[in-house]
Amino acid sequence: MNPADLGLPVDVPSTALFTDHYELTMLQAALANGTADRRSVFEVFTRRLPEGRRYGVVAGTGRVLDAVENFRFDGAVLEFLRERAIVDMRTLDWLSSYRFSGDIWGYPEGEVYFPGSPILRVEGSFAECVLLETVILSILNHDSAIAAAASRMSSAAGDRPLIEMGARRTHELAAVASSRAAYVGGFTSTSDLAAGFRYGIPTVGTSAHAFTLLHDTERDAFTAQVASLGRGTTLLVDTYDVAEAVRTAVDVAGTDLGAVRIDSGDLLLVAHRVRQQLDELGAVNTKIVVTSDLDEYAIASLAAAPVDAYGVGTQLVTGSGHPTCSMVYKLVARATSADPKAPLQPVAKKSSGGKLSIGGRKWAARRLDEQGVAEAEVVGTGPVPAALSGRQLLVELVKGGEVTGREPLEAARTRHRAACSGLPMSALQLSRGEAVIPTEYA
Repeated sequence: MNPADLGLPVDVPSTALFTDHYELTMLQAALANGTADRRSVFEVFTRRLPEGRRYGVVAGTGRVLDAVENFRFDGAVLEFLRERAIVDMRTLDWLSSYRFSGDIWGYPEGEVYFPGSPILRVEGSFAECVLLETVILSILNHDSAIAAAASRMSSAAGDRPLIEMGARRTHELAAVASSRAAYVGGFTSTSDLAAGFRYGIPTVGTSAHAFTLLHDTERDAFTAQVASLGRGTTLLVDTYDVAEAVRTAVDVAGTDLGAVRIDSGDLLLVAHRVRQQLDELGAVNTKIVVTSDLDEYAIASLAAAPVDAYGVGTQLVTGSGHPTCSMVYKLVARATSADPKAPLQPVAKKSSGGKLSIGGRKWAARRLDEQGVAEAEVVGTGPVPAALSGRQLLVELVKGGEVTGREPLEAARTRHRAACSGLPMSALQLSRGEAVIPTEYA
């Protein structure tokens, strides 16, 4: 079964209105003056990484492809636009048959990026490309921010698994996207069932404090959980007194108890005490899971603690302080006329204030040093140097309106591990710093 084919409630029937009003008014004006059909190239990039971050992570590409396919103006949407007089009848007629028919190239999902990297390149007529700006940026900015936070947390966790638990800390649909992005960035499972259903991500969960409080005693709660879920379950031991709860947990489940979860207190101190107590009780294989407002720094501080897994919620789904990547979608080249054979002309924003863009349809490649470690992100508009031809980063995602680059989520997850392993070791440091490799323009 492919959940993506089921029309799930975690999806939307159309993405056409996931856009800004001015996309449609620009379309109307371009249709009126004859520039709508000019061949155009838009690129997604960011001028800088979030403060202190060493690299970015591309995530959401698969969702972008879904959004482009579902960008359709049905009767109800067209009626809404007509009633509000947002665009004129000529534009409504054009929108009624909208189908993106252009090409999209981009960094494959899970790849890392740097300032100036042409993360996504959208080519087609001005009219069909400009409409996609908002939905593309919405997806990439959100998902890439979550994946970057997840990547840092995964690096801090080392070989210990990470559980995504942020559904109750964000919008219900953002929670599903966050689970997906976290999985790309290195998390191993999620508590969110919609994410498991939609994307096949492993789901986990046992009980909350409410289950313990429901029962007359903690022993009654543990007995009920073990009877239902088996001795391999995870018992939450910090509702009352942790030491007493651990004794009760082992007494109820035996030394085969799967794990205990600690959700409050000084996690470093409590984890050491719980590990010592479990070992003394003979539960030497019982694992310890810690939760409670973790971020990458808290995870790193627990590296020497006897912790077996981490559960992360709020800090993950908010990008650990950086909930967006500041990606932009800019026109970088356009034809001189509507003639399909008209040459492309580079265009760029030149205003003051730092919001500059670089014109031209770009390629990107990563140059490696003699040890095979990345040393520069090279971006250019002319011929690709022979030495970099085999290191190009952009891949075909859409050709002539047809999706060609869809892949399993596991592929993005595997790619991200490989991409991180190819960066200088300083990329994985949590201390603040600049981008780990420079961006050079050829």
